[in-house]
Amino acid sequence: MPKFHLTLTVNGEPRELLIDPRRTLLDVLRNNLDLRGAHRGCDSGDCGACTVLLDGLPVTSCLLLAADCDGMDVLTVEGVLPSPPARGVGGEGELHPVQRALVEKGGIQCGFCTPGVVMAAIALLNDNPRPTEEEVRLGLAGNLCRCTGYKKIVEAVMSAAEA
Repeated sequence: MPKFHLTLTVNGEPRELLIDPRRTLLDVLRNNLDLRGAHRGCDSGDCGACTVLLDGLPVTSCLLLAADCDGMDVLTVEGVLPSPPARGVGGEGELHPVQRALVEKGGIQCGFCTPGVVMAAIALLNDNPRPTEEEVRLGLAGNLCRCTGYKKIVEAVMSAAEA
């Protein structure tokens, strides 16, 4: 199969790759760019573990062909900075307010869902800086967590909104 010339901006950095056009964005991020923050969970778009922001919108990267993302901006959890609206890799030991709130409120346990939750929460807060609890629950609806029961995750996002 002929290769596809893919151009993306990933975490603020222009990237060009030759890829198999059948590969997903998740595969390209993890295997070609060594960005392993987006986790492979269900491979059917149901769990949210692979959530990244594509041109600012949360998407499940396991369902998107990378070729369909040509020319777009991708933000992964590795590119999350401590203080918006800046983009890029955060400083050593620094956390984005959403990440900090998840830690402080006990919204992480095993951590498998955390990158997807972080990305969904950031997209939600970028779109709606003062969401209600119901809006937070709706904004995180595509992210499954087997450990926390969501209460502490929702509290963390509400806390990050206040910060």
